[in-house]
Amino acid sequence: MIVDKVLNKIQCRSFLSIKRLLVVMLVCGSISLAEAQQITSPNKNFSLTFSLKENGVPFYELTFKNKPVIKSSKLGLATRQGGSFLDGFTVTDVKTTSIDESWDPVLGEQKTIRNHYHELLVTLTQQAQQGRFMRIRFRLFDDGLGFRYEFPMQKGLSYFIVKDEVTEFNLAGNHKIFWIPGDYDTNEYPYTTSTIAEIPSLQKKATVPITAQQPIKAPSVQTPCMMKSADGLYINIHEAVLINYPAMDLEVDAATLKMKTHLVPDAVGNLAYMQTNAQTPWRTIVVSDKATDILASRLILNLNEPTKYKDVSWIKPVKYMGVWWEYFVAGKSNWAYSTVNNVKLTDNFAAFPPSGHHGATNENVKKYIDFASANGFDAVLVEGWNVGWEDWIGNWKEEVFDFVTPYPDFDVKMLREYAASKGIKIIMHHETSAAATNYERRLDRAFQFMVDNGYNAVKTGYVGDIIPRGEHHDGQWMVNHYIHVADRAADYKIMVNSHEAVRPTGLNRTYPNWIAQESARGTEFEAMAGLAPEHGTILPFTRLMGGPMDYTPGIFQTDLSYYGTGSKQRVNTTLVKQLAYYVTMYSPLQMAADMPENYARFPDAFQFIKDVAVDWDDTYVLEAEPGDYITIARKAKGKQEWYVGGITDENRRTATISFSFLPKGKSYIATIYADGTDASYDKKPQSYTIRKVLVSSSSVLKQVLASSGGVAVSIKEGTSGEIKGLKKL
Repeated sequence: MIVDKVLNKIQCRSFLSIKRLLVVMLVCGSISLAEAQQITSPNKNFSLTFSLKENGVPFYELTFKNKPVIKSSKLGLATRQGGSFLDGFTVTDVKTTSIDESWDPVLGEQKTIRNHYHELLVTLTQQAQQGRFMRIRFRLFDDGLGFRYEFPMQKGLSYFIVKDEVTEFNLAGNHKIFWIPGDYDTNEYPYTTSTIAEIPSLQKKATVPITAQQPIKAPSVQTPCMMKSADGLYINIHEAVLINYPAMDLEVDAATLKMKTHLVPDAVGNLAYMQTNAQTPWRTIVVSDKATDILASRLILNLNEPTKYKDVSWIKPVKYMGVWWEYFVAGKSNWAYSTVNNVKLTDNFAAFPPSGHHGATNENVKKYIDFASANGFDAVLVEGWNVGWEDWIGNWKEEVFDFVTPYPDFDVKMLREYAASKGIKIIMHHETSAAATNYERRLDRAFQFMVDNGYNAVKTGYVGDIIPRGEHHDGQWMVNHYIHVADRAADYKIMVNSHEAVRPTGLNRTYPNWIAQESARGTEFEAMAGLAPEHGTILPFTRLMGGPMDYTPGIFQTDLSYYGTGSKQRVNTTLVKQLAYYVTMYSPLQMAADMPENYARFPDAFQFIKDVAVDWDDTYVLEAEPGDYITIARKAKGKQEWYVGGITDENRRTATISFSFLPKGKSYIATIYADGTDASYDKKPQSYTIRKVLVSSSSVLKQVLASSGGVAVSIKEGTSGEIKGLKKL
């Protein structure tokens, strides 16, 4: 096949932003198809090489600033029938393309995102398989690489079953790695920091008990996988556009320092069922010699498709509170209405004796609504409002919840009207008990119930072993289920916050009502097994690479023995670090997770949570090192306001905050929330100071952070009266 010779420059209006120009350059010159193909990134820092080796096996390699990142690594898929896509290939077409465009996310860390890459599209034909072909598409950005397999419609190839994906990541050294064990059902492991070679010996220790887990037997890690090389390269491996395909874990060969894709199987052991036209998710590799560049990368979002929603005006950022944290720590309430331990949806729950410890009561919910309204919040989440919570955990029941029937002490109509009178939305809670079949059967009735009662957002949960039995949280069937829920919710103008779902891969661009996810070890574990002080400095480099996280920060009462329940557990941060999380842990859905009475004890610190934005015009990663510290500044969407968050691990350190992101020539009022001089997460977590100073673009703040501490800064314009008397930083 002859490669077209094209050299065009096309200028047109971007369909995403009519104010920006889309420049497309097709540069398919005279390329010898038998030779290795190579492209470079727009800034020339990256080089990607594709080649066929002996027996027509495809390989790729990647360098950054002439340093090897991925050494020669195999590509391909094995199938159940009809011959695999592994070898016997010849290159029959090569096309290169350059794209430079901009687009505006509905919600995000930046108002506008640039999408600039060079692309190599290679067509590989298996002549011995009746001319069957596949394509591998490589996109090389200034921050890394994305590539995927594509299977166009063609004679002799309609349906096939994937039994293995052999994509390799042949690493150039024994890197430091921040990892959680490979698993088919949970992402809620604590992070382990080690070298790659140490993973096999640490795998058993790292695989702590969690509800509904299925660890991979071979040494393996989950993505996003964050590494640092001995010569100072930061490398992040993940995936983008996980649609109709199982999630990717990585098997680790500690001897060769090679990683290979390990896909989540279904109930009968198959991995993926494909029908042409088809493609796999993108495999992504983000690389830099600066840790801050990893956090600033938008590569994964750029690989996702724009939303097809015609109307997105109903998708809004949300700051909320909830009847939730008290279930974990206070010992005074829980989800269930009664102590009866053998219930059916057909039971008359009004006849059950109440336990006296139910949290989702009219009186308690009204208390949260009142506090949220008085402090400028948008919504209140209520868990445990609906019948069925008594005996479902561990019983693998299918019809646990119907999502429309409240407990006797939860008056839907009254609370709907009460919340509306206070300007508050109630967030629906749909715990599915991992019975996805039951949820799908009842989905439309549940969403219509929400619309009828004024709910516009839902928190979904998937605690337990999946039904259909034998399927996994991260398998193809469930991947399609989560997307179906988000897509169907859009028909009802409902936003979705999913918990216990597969880790995100940038699909919040395509489904912007999928506003946030949990999909990692979040704040609730502070009340159970605990979180290491370094945990919050790792998550932005791992879990948050794929999308926003509902981390549920804002815990002020960090010593849980305070509640007199005998708990020796503590939240392993200072109070100020909890404030900083609102900036370092990106999400357009942010919870003030503690109970109202605890915020009432610290009203001056609570002011930061009331003020901080949750949707942004711009983001500035000021300093970062995975596992050690992060300092980020952000500009509030549509406002002359900026917020800064800085956090550290267990080590006391000094954060350096340059205010160079501020407009030049003007002074602003900065309110600095800092750890007290005697603060530490384990001895004096509630010691803090608050001061106001004047700052400008030339100001620099050097702020000491306590052990597992933080700093939070709000920056606003001030009147002459407010500015008068304030000292310059």
